[in-house]
Amino acid sequence: MPGGAEFSFATWMAAALSKVEQALERWVVAPQVAQMAPDLPRAMRYAVLDGGKRLRPLLVLAAQEACVAQAGTLGATSEAALRAACAVELIHAYSLVHDDMPCMDNDVLRRGKPTVHVEFGQATALLAGDALQALAFELLTPAEQDIDPVIQARLCAQLARAAGHGGMAGGQAIDLAHVGRSLKRAELQRMHELKTGALLQGSVVMGALCGAADAHAVAGLTAYGAAIGLAFQVVDDVLDVTADSATLGKTAGKDAHANKPTYVSTMGLQASQRYAHTLLLQAEKALRDSGLRETRALQALARMVVERAH
Repeated sequence: MPGGAEFSFATWMAAALSKVEQALERWVVAPQVAQMAPDLPRAMRYAVLDGGKRLRPLLVLAAQEACVAQAGTLGATSEAALRAACAVELIHAYSLVHDDMPCMDNDVLRRGKPTVHVEFGQATALLAGDALQALAFELLTPAEQDIDPVIQARLCAQLARAAGHGGMAGGQAIDLAHVGRSLKRAELQRMHELKTGALLQGSVVMGALCGAADAHAVAGLTAYGAAIGLAFQVVDDVLDVTADSATLGKTAGKDAHANKPTYVSTMGLQASQRYAHTLLLQAEKALRDSGLRETRALQALARMVVERAH
């Protein structure tokens, strides 16, 4: 995909999604291998397969391709990048399983179907989330593939930081601690940088690691990931008050019903929409500053994130 060649984002995304879906189908454990407790793998597959935008895997693959293209050696998606793409999706899926449970958000609809705990019970849902998290790191450390151990370690470290107390889990803890309480805009932004942004940003950085990016490119992609990670949450807050459950695939209006602080409740609807557009501009500038020549897939993904609200 050299810079001067015609680029179709729809074609690129269809091909990337096909790779990810086939890999997830292959790597998420099948029920027949757990004859004594088949509900666990059933719940894992239910949580992951047949649904979701796969934004995080797409970011991994797009970032890896951009970095490889910089060296003039663009080719097939590397095994490391495909495993990283699936690993971040497994972490995302596990977080949704746990977030939807009665002890957290107590939601009954996700990706247009009953949530995992509704379908399989709370105990199995809890175990399914645990197992998906473990499987993510198993994918990143395959014994049978010739993937540089240093890259494996860096990918594991990046994913752990994005998902842990200093990332997604920490942001969720802040969210739960502030139900019914107001947050200043800076505090709200910090919460969402962790809760939502860290894993999206981490996906971009993992792709850069798989593409052997130099420090300058990594810095640009890190800034890009931060901008779209925050934009994603701003748009989510907008959609929570402007879209219906059928469109969202999850319960609409639940943040307002739960009295959670959001960008819309803090800034207002129109200001939130404008802020999402500002973040898109920041993401595009970060790509220009990265020095990478081939960023059209990353640009299109950023627009896709923001244009969900229009």
